[in-house]
Amino acid sequence: MSKLSTGIELVSASVRLGGRVVLDGLNLRLTEARIGILGRNGSGKTTFLRLIAGLIAADAGTVRVDGVDPFKDRKAALAALGILFQNPDHQILFPTVEEELAFGLAQQGLPQAEALGRARAALVSEGRAHWATAPVSTLSQGQRHYLCLLSVLLMQPRTILLDEPLAGLDLPTQARLARRFAALPQRLVTITHDPAVLADADRVLWLEAGRVVADGPPAQVLPAFTAEMARIGARDADADLAG
Repeated sequence: MSKLSTGIELVSASVRLGGRVVLDGLNLRLTEARIGILGRNGSGKTTFLRLIAGLIAADAGTVRVDGVDPFKDRKAALAALGILFQNPDHQILFPTVEEELAFGLAQQGLPQAEALGRARAALVSEGRAHWATAPVSTLSQGQRHYLCLLSVLLMQPRTILLDEPLAGLDLPTQARLARRFAALPQRLVTITHDPAVLADADRVLWLEAGRVVADGPPAQVLPAFTAEMARIGARDADADLAG
């Protein structure tokens, strides 16, 4: 990991959406190489990702990634952070593979011709030179996911945020991506509701109702989370929602 990466710091960070507190006074310093953010639907995980990515601003408190505010300084955020969304179709903007790969590099200031050249070189190194002019629409779900990852890696961020990175993929594709993630030098922050994905993390934070209810190694946090989800699942779901 780059020595320039000082980590992610939140000080009394809160976010309100639609008048509701979604993240509530978070105080965190995240410096580990492999960090998991765990929680059930509605716990605030996705809002947390959007906050540290600089896609939204905190309503109170501060957020710093490698010492800069990712919401106010978008150029610095591009060097510090990359994001791999759960659904690649929410990330892909361009009709061909090479155009999609070149976009992030152009955002970082490279001339278009150089950005395209780097995109093609990356495809060659990955054994996928024939993808360059292929329409993105011809790629499978797993291939589009891979394209998004390659696009992020070309920008060489120091931290990569992974939003449910293996959800909806078949088992071989999951295995291939998991191996690729494990080999990356960047800090990875993985957002998920699946505790199995975080078994090899250095640190796991369990979010519930916008607050951290557990923070520690996976061997400590994952069994507690699994037990609580089993307890909640044993209750009547409709009654739980009504309450």
